[in-house]
Amino acid sequence: MHRAFLSSLFLSYGLLFLQNTLPVVSWSTFIVSHTAGQDDTPALTAAMANYSSNSTILFQKGITYNIFTPIKFPTLTNVEILIEGNLTYPTNITAIQGAYSGAWFDFTGGTNVTLQGSTDPNWGWIDGHGQAWWNINQQTNRPHGWAFSHITNGVIRDLKLWKPIGWNFATSGSNNVHIYNNIILAVSDNSSAFPFNTIAYTILLAFSAGGSNLLFENNHVENGDDCITVGSGAINITVKNSYCANGHGLSIGSLGEDGAVADVENVLFENIVMANCLYGARFKSWTGGNGVARNITWKNIAFYNVPFPIYVTQNYWDQEDGPKPNSTTLNNTHIEDFLFENFVGTVRDVPYVEGSCVTDPCWYAVTNATGKEVIILDLYPNTTSNILAKDIFAKTETGARVAAMCDPTTISNDVGFVCQDGPFIPTKAGL
Repeated sequence: MHRAFLSSLFLSYGLLFLQNTLPVVSWSTFIVSHTAGQDDTPALTAAMANYSSNSTILFQKGITYNIFTPIKFPTLTNVEILIEGNLTYPTNITAIQGAYSGAWFDFTGGTNVTLQGSTDPNWGWIDGHGQAWWNINQQTNRPHGWAFSHITNGVIRDLKLWKPIGWNFATSGSNNVHIYNNIILAVSDNSSAFPFNTIAYTILLAFSAGGSNLLFENNHVENGDDCITVGSGAINITVKNSYCANGHGLSIGSLGEDGAVADVENVLFENIVMANCLYGARFKSWTGGNGVARNITWKNIAFYNVPFPIYVTQNYWDQEDGPKPNSTTLNNTHIEDFLFENFVGTVRDVPYVEGSCVTDPCWYAVTNATGKEVIILDLYPNTTSNILAKDIFAKTETGARVAAMCDPTTISNDVGFVCQDGPFIPTKAGL
């Protein structure tokens, strides 16, 4: 009995000793200051060295902050950035071009970093004033938006971007990041002014690293480029329960430019609405590329007025790089285990010119296509394995029969429909 009492006593004193000797982590809060008419970036930059760990950086509700020059965050550890006020870029285009440095909000690395906006409909907006750029088709020294780079264990949530100039979010080299409940509105007020390159989310190769273990969900995107693009180096990516309008699809690539070796694995797009987009599901690689994209699934996709609901090409080119390259090589980035499952919607088969078209024919024109194709597989022989389109339900706007484009010499399995340039006819594997 005495032994039990002594053991209990020693345990109590031991716990008390540990409580008194364990380090206490203090938490600091920095409220970003604002001066009317002045750039608020310098004061924030000067203070960040003291708030790079165990801190909250707060943009207060009720204030519109002037982010007139780029913000470059130091390496952060256990930091949350709360955007409860509004942020505004400069309205002067030349001022932005003069300060151009890549991303306007640049994260250089860190662990346990949260970037959080506001659920208040009137606050937490980041205004890029992109309309002025789109009106004059100004594409020189356009800043990217948010480079959330080399972050381990991160969160991007509740952000609201209004008329961003160009590319919005990049997660290059980041791991274990949750991106959710964000709104991106890159919609032009002028029908002749197109929001070029307003890619919503980019997961791409940055030097030798790509994004991994990323979850995107419950995001709302209206833009003029890819809703999301997954680039080389990306692995274990999930995109689900989201809405995309007016853009260029749920994209893998482009991959393999200038013979680059690509590596993309384990990507899932699921439960997504594609409205008035140019593409739905999209894969794009350059002729002459190397490497592989494997285990990619697009599932439960609703599409409305989409000219190319499912589009896979190994002949991609970028009109910004000049004329389409004349390559005779049959080498290409390989495709393995691609699944397109449960697509429902309407194919836009009426005449149209999409806003990014600056060439004749347009860069997205497909030779010999009828405009009624629900799926186009533009492939090279001996570069693909196990592609399947299953439960594809589509109709055209005009009521014409839905078609497909596919060369049977380029496939190695039953792809779920009769591989031909002609009517879309499901096979047993596609039902």
